[in-house]
Amino acid sequence: LEANRYYMYFHALIPFRPVNPKTRLSGVLTQEEREEFAQVMLGDVISAVRRTGCTATLLCTSKYECRDALVAIRREGLNEAINWALPQFHCPALIIMSDLPMVTPGSLQRVVSTKADMAIVPGLGGGTNILFIKNPEKFHVEYYGFSFRRHLQIAEELGMTVEIIDSMRMSTDVDEPADLVELMIHGHGNAREWLYNHGFTLSTESGRVSVVREGKEIA
Repeated sequence: LEANRYYMYFHALIPFRPVNPKTRLSGVLTQEEREEFAQVMLGDVISAVRRTGCTATLLCTSKYECRDALVAIRREGLNEAINWALPQFHCPALIIMSDLPMVTPGSLQRVVSTKADMAIVPGLGGGTNILFIKNPEKFHVEYYGFSFRRHLQIAEELGMTVEIIDSMRMSTDVDEPADLVELMIHGHGNAREWLYNHGFTLSTESGRVSVVREGKEIA
């Protein structure tokens, strides 16, 4: 896959919280497991980005070492960290969350090949999972809450054209136990394998597909 079919180069920003991430999974994973699982999901995202032929920088809230991406330690909030980085870009920017383990190089190719000034992938519940901005130096982000609509409004105010991309793989972020069902059904990478290796299985005993660990249904 060649993202540079349309651009010579783009760079990805991936926010990542190494310590005590994914607190909404604390009912089914210990803190140590959540940290390990978050790293595995991040690895799947970085792999998809790199397979487009481009590079990534992690915006980490604390010290973290990664052989496959640059690392910038930013202790401020998510919006402040990303808005610190965007003006420094001299190429198109891909902002992608670290908890999208079902993303593939092909789905990212769909994003970065947009003919619009910006492509956006909404998350379930009104969030923003992926932004691709051709001129990031003039853009700013406002994550949390109904960020999808806010990012559309910011683009409109700047006179930017936008393509909204509807994708199950890219819209499904793993935050809660119920999200594990989708990952185990549709996933293909290391995050899905990690779940199976740690005792998670799929079950249809309740009449619907659910996730079971140690005989207990969790989602």
